[in-house]
Amino acid sequence: MKHLSPVKALTFDLFGTILDLGGSLTPTIESALEPYPISATTFWEQWRARQRIEQYQDTILSLGHSGYLTTVRQSLTYTLRRNNIQPIDDLIDDLMSAWQSLSPFPEVLPALKKLANRYRLVVLSNGDPEFLDHLVQNRLMRQYTRATLSSDENLFDSIFSVETVGAFKPHTGVYLRAAASLGLEVNQCLMVSANSFDVMGARVCGMRAIFVNRYQLPYEDSDYQPDAIVSDFTQLAEYLLS
Repeated sequence: MKHLSPVKALTFDLFGTILDLGGSLTPTIESALEPYPISATTFWEQWRARQRIEQYQDTILSLGHSGYLTTVRQSLTYTLRRNNIQPIDDLIDDLMSAWQSLSPFPEVLPALKKLANRYRLVVLSNGDPEFLDHLVQNRLMRQYTRATLSSDENLFDSIFSVETVGAFKPHTGVYLRAAASLGLEVNQCLMVSANSFDVMGARVCGMRAIFVNRYQLPYEDSDYQPDAIVSDFTQLAEYLLS
């Protein structure tokens, strides 16, 4: 892996890469939509796909970073209407509240502990700064502290929100600004993401990148390919520490 030898920092996508969105949200979706003839899995797939469109629209139309949770709410309203469900406030509030309790995939925290011995670990996310702080401190670090019985460790060197740039990933400015904020050259950073568009965006900018492909999805039909494809964080750690 000579091409990865300059890498000093690993930048991690949070939503869907470290945090298990589907596993965290579908129980609430199933409960909230029990009276309606749509499965929680189908509704979640539609909701997530629409959220990405909301983010792309903001970036393409130069509308800035409207807020991650704003795009979540807008796409939820759209998806409810798509399924002929009246988007009443109580229903929206119930479904939105589940985002405050997102949990990581089970193998993520042990793998991050190993990777922290060699690399700087950085969250590089579309999320709003306060929301990211909440998730890292209350949904990641609390679980990590309970598992390690240590309260003085911090897995992440820094948390970078794309709000700083005013655009959602995969806008090139996000990756370039993140590297600059770390005092590193772009090729000294490696993007880890379960979103293929995110991996492609990083590669376009000269970052190294690894695609975490949990669900055996196709990668983008693009010249900008990942340096590696892994199935989970256990394989990620094995690859980077070998």
